[in-house]
Amino acid sequence: MGGSGSGYFSGIDPTDQASKIRDSEQKEKDAAYETGVNGYLTSELAIYNDRDTETVQNIIENLKDDLKDQVEGTVNLFFGGSIAKHTYVDGLSDVDALVLFDKKDLIGNTPQQLRKLLAQNLMERYGGGNVRIGTLAVTVNIKGIDIQLLPAQRIGDSFKISSFDGKKWSQIRPQKFVEVLTKVNQQKGGKVIPTVKLAKAIVRTLPEKQQLTGYHVESLSVKIFKSYNGPMTPKAMITHFFDKASSAVKTPIKDSTGQSIHVDDYLGPKNSTERRIVSMSLDRISRKIKNSDGMRSVASWKKIFGE
Repeated sequence: MGGSGSGYFSGIDPTDQASKIRDSEQKEKDAAYETGVNGYLTSELAIYNDRDTETVQNIIENLKDDLKDQVEGTVNLFFGGSIAKHTYVDGLSDVDALVLFDKKDLIGNTPQQLRKLLAQNLMERYGGGNVRIGTLAVTVNIKGIDIQLLPAQRIGDSFKISSFDGKKWSQIRPQKFVEVLTKVNQQKGGKVIPTVKLAKAIVRTLPEKQQLTGYHVESLSVKIFKSYNGPMTPKAMITHFFDKASSAVKTPIKDSTGQSIHVDDYLGPKNSTERRIVSMSLDRISRKIKNSDGMRSVASWKKIFGE
């Protein structure tokens, strides 16, 4: 009689039951990790999105009036770079606006000459300490905000701006690339542009000679996410970007704006030494991301962003 019943756990393998409990606990930890990383990345995006674009636009409108007072001929400002493409990240932004010099006697000027002319006019108005001349653009600090201005001249329905080395003119159609990036972003539920911002922030942590230009990061993102069908979370998409970018960067990307033959001419031909060096840097970032996943460590993700 006493042996006729096998108790409450009759038919249950204790080893199998323990395994299921462990699996359940691991799934909970994995879910908590995914939530933690995506929460951190979302908070980083909130910081990048904190730039007061309305104030920036007002400053640019005022600059337009100031430059008209100082420079003869027509000066128009076109929202280009990161404001038009909504990919501004402090320290890595592209140009905020194109400054179009239409006066005929300026047509033969070099990019260096127009940068100097633009800088001189800004210094007279805002002081020399608030104006910096870069390789491509002139930066002016107004109300604590850096505004990057790029001298340009019109060529039919396009413009010419400084080449990457800052010495020659190069043709560009900025609106065309805005349309390309916007289309891919819309196809992926508006998640590509936030990924571009995160990618730029991570690239910013690399040594200067290994950093990609903002335009290059954007062009790589278009190429990488055109056929992407994975999860639309910040973590999944930034992981995918660096997983693919280390290989994609080895091959030049054709420039859809007409600015140059390729958006990344500054890295030289296919499989150049410069491209291999940048590829290794991007691969290290990809491996850091995978190691963070292996450790289930949100803190390791913060280190990837330089924290």
